[in-house]
Amino acid sequence: MSRELKRVLYVDDEVMLQKVGRVALEKFGGFEVEVVGSGEEALQRAPVYNPDLILLDVMMPGMDGPSTVERLRAMPEVCQIPIVFITAKAHPDEVARFKALGVMGVLTKPYEPQDLGNQLRTLWAEGDGA
Repeated sequence: MSRELKRVLYVDDEVMLQKVGRVALEKFGGFEVEVVGSGEEALQRAPVYNPDLILLDVMMPGMDGPSTVERLRAMPEVCQIPIVFITAKAHPDEVARFKALGVMGVLTKPYEPQDLGNQLRTLWAEGDGA
């Protein structure tokens, strides 16, 4: 792997899932985490926070996950940051559509908080952190 996964930007509009995600990623995963509640916030914070990976909810009001990916990919300073979608609806055809957007992977909700960090590390290793 080219570098270690340390910093995660977690994007989810649901406050309870933000709290669970932060605990899962910081306490169980050992990551540095910044949490934002919308695609718009992700566009603002990603260049400043400079995460190693963005964990992005698919279904959000306003700018959804796929739209956020398109906008992030158009920003030179963050276009190479790997993105992993997290969604409650992961039908095979949707997963294929999401991967066609260039995301590193797709994880499903609900998830076990103890396992989320390891799931991200597995995707990171498979994608060689790039």
